[in-house]
Amino acid sequence: MPLSISVATNADRSHIFRMRHDVYAEELRQHESSPDGILPDSSDINSIYITALIDKTLAGFVGITPPSSPSYSVDKYLPRNEIPINFNEHLYEIRALTVMPSLRGFHIAGCLMYAAFRWIEAHRADQILSMGRREVVDMYLRLGLRLLGPSVQCGAVTYDLLGAEVSVIASQLEQFRSRLERMEKYVDWKLGIAFRRPSECFHGGAFFDAIGDQFDDLTRRKNIINADVLDAWYPPAPAANQALQTQLPWIMRTSPPTRASGLEKLVAKAREVEDGSILAGGGSSSLIFLAFRYWLKPSSKVLILDPTYGEYIHVLDEIIHCNVERFLLHRRDGYCLNLESLKKKLAEGFDLFVWVNPNSPTGLHVAKADVEAVLKESSECRRVWIDETYVDYIGLEHSLEKFAAISDNVLVCKSLSKVYALSGLRAAYLCASPHQLEELRVLTPPWSVSLPAQIAAAHALKSDDYYNMRFRETHKLRAGLISGLQKLGISEIIPGCANFVMFHLPVEYDSADSVVKTCRTHGLYLRDVSGMGSTLGDNAIRMAVKDASTNQRMLEILENVLDRTSVL
Repeated sequence: MPLSISVATNADRSHIFRMRHDVYAEELRQHESSPDGILPDSSDINSIYITALIDKTLAGFVGITPPSSPSYSVDKYLPRNEIPINFNEHLYEIRALTVMPSLRGFHIAGCLMYAAFRWIEAHRADQILSMGRREVVDMYLRLGLRLLGPSVQCGAVTYDLLGAEVSVIASQLEQFRSRLERMEKYVDWKLGIAFRRPSECFHGGAFFDAIGDQFDDLTRRKNIINADVLDAWYPPAPAANQALQTQLPWIMRTSPPTRASGLEKLVAKAREVEDGSILAGGGSSSLIFLAFRYWLKPSSKVLILDPTYGEYIHVLDEIIHCNVERFLLHRRDGYCLNLESLKKKLAEGFDLFVWVNPNSPTGLHVAKADVEAVLKESSECRRVWIDETYVDYIGLEHSLEKFAAISDNVLVCKSLSKVYALSGLRAAYLCASPHQLEELRVLTPPWSVSLPAQIAAAHALKSDDYYNMRFRETHKLRAGLISGLQKLGISEIIPGCANFVMFHLPVEYDSADSVVKTCRTHGLYLRDVSGMGSTLGDNAIRMAVKDASTNQRMLEILENVLDRTSVL
């Protein structure tokens, strides 16, 4: 029995008013019967209606009175000075929740109430007011509304006055998460707003709280260490920097090449693949959102590593709502990937497998030959997405780009931001066989990669000697940082290969959350990575590698904080 939820059109109102008459005049005797069988709204109430349809037939509806209406329906029953709620421009009323008698008990009322709440929430309401029939008032209370005191007798029906803050209801609805997930699968949602309020993926970058995200005084950055993000510690290649500096006024006012095709050819040449195997984008996140939302739907079956880069689970679980299965990497195994177990899992068949290699937050890398051995047995997996954002730190010869360029189901995602020190410019690309990129190429918006990013990336791609030197320096700096952490009594350090280090705090210290927050008061921003996987626990921290003097400052701050946060 397909149920469709949508905002009523003017044409729908005649059906709504007929059902209102059937229920409120004929069934409940609250109004006089009308010869035409229609019970319209009074002239001083301007309601929006949300309808529930089954096979295009009206099954129920609920009304919403916005603050722009001349009056609310409760005004007919009680003076406002007897209603303990703030009547302002952010107060919305839910009214006239109605379901066809033969369909009561089929969760239609709950769907309509949730739809009304989401519509109100999306329209930036602060408060909700409603008159609920005594017989169903428990449903209102379960959703987080509270009794405001007065009740009203209308005909044979008793109405209770209810109200709540929108934030309270949103919090209460978290208890019904599994039920809402089931509802989302069987309801044809046509409200023009998301079924659930979209959440945001938590990333690093909290250091901008101290600098200021309106950029009025960027000198504040000198007192901040932004080790909660994985930006390069070194500057971009001199050639990239000079190209921007010498032409900056012109670059800032000039539109970029529409499709970044020149940059794509340069990438293809540098990676020794054919031109059609590269698709550029404005950072890897833009490519993730573009591809995943096109390829996948809620019924799609997806496998991801756990722990791994949080953007993937966010898009798959919170935005697309796929059937996501996690391949667990356990702390007891040092978060190493069991390749034989992975092969068996992939043989079960998936629409997509996401493999971040080197992984984040651990920094661990699986050798190219081992990856290829798994991929050659992945025919049951429709697509394999390999994120190689940090592979350059161990050498381009470890990249799977050439493999992907001739594969039918493998794509490599590469950021040009992190290793080329261009994070602020946002540039990335996909490498795959041309037929895999064909549809995504059509969907890519014009001018998706800025002109500064295209110019800087073009010069960075030609500066291998400079970057290889920086990569070698990074390995030495990481080794020094690890040695310093060990001297602080931190022994459980994951031996990664990129520009960051993940470690577990010893048991005698507070949680990672507490330590990270205390470090911020000293200008050091680290990343509590507990949210990046289900096996990490609450004492895992990731810190970016910086230059030698900054690494020393980080260690000194951390030592000071750890001395103050011991729980033993």
